Amino acid sequence: MFEFFASPDAWVALLTLTFLEIVLGIDNIVFISIVANKLPQNQRKRATNIGLLLAMVQRIILLFAVSFLIGLKNPFYYIDSPWLTTGISGQALILFFGGLFLLYKSTSEIHEKVELPSHDKDELDAKKITSFSNAIVQIVLIDFIFSIDSILTAVGMTNGIGDSPMDALLVMIIAVVISIIIMMVFANPIRVFINKHPSMQLLALSFLILIGFMLIAEAAHLSHTKIFDQEIGAIPKGYLYFAIAFSLLIEFLNMKLRKKEDALESK
Repeated sequence: MFEFFASPDAWVALLTLTFLEIVLGIDNIVFISIVANKLPQNQRKRATNIGLLLAMVQRIILLFAVSFLIGLKNPFYYIDSPWLTTGISGQALILFFGGLFLLYKSTSEIHEKVELPSHDKDELDAKKITSFSNAIVQIVLIDFIFSIDSILTAVGMTNGIGDSPMDALLVMIIAVVISIIIMMVFANPIRVFINKHPSMQLLALSFLILIGFMLIAEAAHLSHTKIFDQEIGAIPKGYLYFAIAFSLLIEFLNMKLRKKEDALESK
């Protein structure tokens, strides 16, 4: 089986897929950071690491059940009315309800941070997730939603690689393991950074709102949904990641400017 890695194509596929898994895992890290930061201080790092380990196990299991995931793309119910045409599939439902969950989670968090008086510390602490298991369940559920898209993308990228289907499966499993290990290295520093800077918390929550809308749009696109004969297209992920990167760049410049102003005022 491992003789397959003597081929340069195998290494190119592995590196490309690992990079793709890391990029697609950015939104997962943001969500894990938001959830873990609501736990008591001594549980946050453990929740982040356990959440990512369970995500890795879950994705490997999904890779072995890839035929089931592909079957979820097939519509099981059709709606054909004068103004709405769509074919509902299992994959579309998962993405749709996952997007709704992200919208609810993000807007409720933003409401808590913006509307709740800053001096009312007791009320803010009372709203924290006190159950470690509750946080882990949320992390695993949202990772399952994100995994659907990344696993199917991985299957498409490795299709035809090697002489045996096990070659492609091995490449995907190794890519998932490497990407999760890399995310575990950076997830906790990112979580601490987000928790330390309130503006970054709001920016991260805004990213989750964007991702929630993207998941809903993706669900409609996969269902070939037409509203008044206008088909809903997919939102290119490159645009989304560019918007996130550009927003982060502006926020880092703002943080640097604020530090410079504070330093001048302290003199």
